[in-house]
Amino acid sequence: MNPFRPRRAAPPVMRALAAVLGLVGGLSALSLAPSEPRAGQWRTDDPIEIQGRFCAKAINRAERAYRIPRQLLAAISLAESGRYSKARGATFAWPWTVRSGKFSRFLPNRAAAIDTVRRLQARGIRNIDVGCMQVNLSYHPDAFADLRAAFDPAHNVDYAARFLTRLQRSKRSWSRAVDLYHSAEPAKSLPYRRRVMGFWNSERRRVAKQRRRRVIAEFKDRRQRRLAAQGRRRDRLAKRQRRAAQSTSGPN
Repeated sequence: MNPFRPRRAAPPVMRALAAVLGLVGGLSALSLAPSEPRAGQWRTDDPIEIQGRFCAKAINRAERAYRIPRQLLAAISLAESGRYSKARGATFAWPWTVRSGKFSRFLPNRAAAIDTVRRLQARGIRNIDVGCMQVNLSYHPDAFADLRAAFDPAHNVDYAARFLTRLQRSKRSWSRAVDLYHSAEPAKSLPYRRRVMGFWNSERRRVAKQRRRRVIAEFKDRRQRRLAAQGRRRDRLAKRQRRAAQSTSGPN
């Protein structure tokens, strides 16, 4: 082949098809390009978040099982055992929390939490709150078989959920149930309710944002697959047209 021989211009239909394919390819490349990390993007290896997932999973199950308004039990857990994460800029329920009066500790694991409770009990202290939902061992002596169960997020959250629903059935009000979950004294329960409601509003907004992000991501994924399928169909059409053109043109 003579490299300096001028090439014949492509038919108009082929030029239009090539333009369309180039546009589709450009759109696909844009959709496949990795996004730059946003400022303040959440880390996935934050230890506070990782431990907080134990409480969060149990809470999600309990809210569905006992028909508690979504994120209300989560809001109570944040008011009770919430631990702030600077890495995430958010608060997470900490499953190994121990409180007694002014004494308050976020322990690193269940064994350390159990040991802390036993040390308090050895000093004659009985008014102790434990776990994700800060169940009081003195007011609820039959809640758990032992301390290991008390610090099991599933057991701790399940008992708190059942207690909250009993309060709601008794008072016919979730707001009143939140009050009594903490205290029957208005001076203590009203500030506590305001704190819980603040967390509840924040949690509902967070979940709504997550839902929107998921819907947008699913839409983009469907759009990307649709564009890819259109590109493959156009490629097949272009190949058939080239073969048809070659078979009709014959030898020069």
